[in-house]
Amino acid sequence: MNLSYWEIKSWLSNIDFTIIGSGIVGINCALHLKEHFPKANILILEKGMLPQGASTKNAGFACFGSLSEILDDLNNHSEQEVIDLVKKRVEGLNLLRKTLGDKTIEYKNYGGFELFNKKDDILFENCLSKRESVNKMLQPIFNKDVFSLQDNIFHFKNIKNQYVFNQFEGQIDTGKMMDALLKKAQLKGVKILNNVTVEGFVENNNSVKVQTNTFEVSASKLFIATNGFASQLNIPEVKPARAQVLITKPIKTLDIKGTFHLDEGYYYFRNIDDRILFGGGRNLDFKGEETTDFGQTHLIQNKLEELLRKVILPKTDFEIEHRWSGIMGVGKQKKVIVKELSNNVFCGVRLGGMGVAIGSLVGKELADLV
Repeated sequence: MNLSYWEIKSWLSNIDFTIIGSGIVGINCALHLKEHFPKANILILEKGMLPQGASTKNAGFACFGSLSEILDDLNNHSEQEVIDLVKKRVEGLNLLRKTLGDKTIEYKNYGGFELFNKKDDILFENCLSKRESVNKMLQPIFNKDVFSLQDNIFHFKNIKNQYVFNQFEGQIDTGKMMDALLKKAQLKGVKILNNVTVEGFVENNNSVKVQTNTFEVSASKLFIATNGFASQLNIPEVKPARAQVLITKPIKTLDIKGTFHLDEGYYYFRNIDDRILFGGGRNLDFKGEETTDFGQTHLIQNKLEELLRKVILPKTDFEIEHRWSGIMGVGKQKKVIVKELSNNVFCGVRLGGMGVAIGSLVGKELADLV
């Protein structure tokens, strides 16, 4: 790259900390590093025009897991591990709200609803039978029962007549959240360079040389906050998981408010600006959606539209205005990876589709490793 003296001097010299990824984790990492080291020179490298993975592409759910998701977690983790997972999600959401303020991110506590397909008798009965035990398990975190039953007040079709309601779940405006985080970081003096792809790095005794598609830069410490793209930087415990999303045009008569989960959380929808935002369907093709390529497939998009017609908006005409996808980072375990990879390289990845909930806390924990 044809860099000038001024560009090298002002943006690429005397870097204390380089962070890869300007999403929720990367920005929060930078903010907390600034708290610890106010005079530090911090550079964030972002390969997209905007945060590329899921931070500006998620559904904006301020949630910590539906009842069926928590029961599934209990099948693969110990009870204490699940309690710790939920606790971290709650702490992360509280930190996000404290950092930016509810008004800034348009936090709305409309509650969360889990819907069950009419034929899902086994799943529905299992959730009903274990609801009280899960409430008891989560009592120390919330000091109240989390999950209750509620009738089908929104008149969805082809589902059970009752929802499982979560009084603590909320929603945010994802775009406003990331805009505020980016502005906050820049006001603190954090430098962010976009459209820069990190291709590798080499560690020396006291520094890390980062190679990008356009230049090289050295820093004392390197932080990897790329989540869904972590495997591209030799973190094999993280696999990418694409999430496809669509949103309708405004619907004048829309009276649906809340965040909604269907089919063990593999489908999710919410209200926003008199529209329905709807995503999911990864379970239709797990292998195909294990990709870092953005895009949509007819298989999943057709299913989303079918569920809109038959379940969510059965008596309402609607049009799709936008479609997009985001890349999450998942793995065999739900536990986030926040660790020192070597003397001068650290990572905070594998957020498991809970980036809004835990991203702020992961960024803080990543910074605290130094």
